[in-house]
Amino acid sequence: MITFRQKGDFSKLTKFLEKAKETVKIGDLDKYGREGVAALASATPVDSGLTANSWYYKIEQKKGSISIGFYNKNIQNGVPIAIILQYGHATRNGGWVQGRDYINPAIQPIFDQIASHAWKEVTEL
Repeated sequence: MITFRQKGDFSKLTKFLEKAKETVKIGDLDKYGREGVAALASATPVDSGLTANSWYYKIEQKKGSISIGFYNKNIQNGVPIAIILQYGHATRNGGWVQGRDYINPAIQPIFDQIASHAWKEVTEL
């Protein structure tokens, strides 16, 4: 007969490993954030360059999750310029300027890299 006896728990070790895991993921997302901003800036249609240079990212960490968001701070008269470039907009004389899908093709490779990296972490033991 084999008997195991254990005293105490592994809560401190578990807490340490969880914290280490989160730190690595924040570092990874920071890298992807910089790459995403560069991709969005290079894909943004350029007139003055203000919209292209206004991309930034935020990493938000909540209990049990972490996320990355991409934003553009060029807002003119309450209108986010990056969005009207993407989806189009009306003109003063009643015309329409067709939008150009530049955000999705620019950011999709970054999302694919994040997914691939996450899948690799999950499947490698």
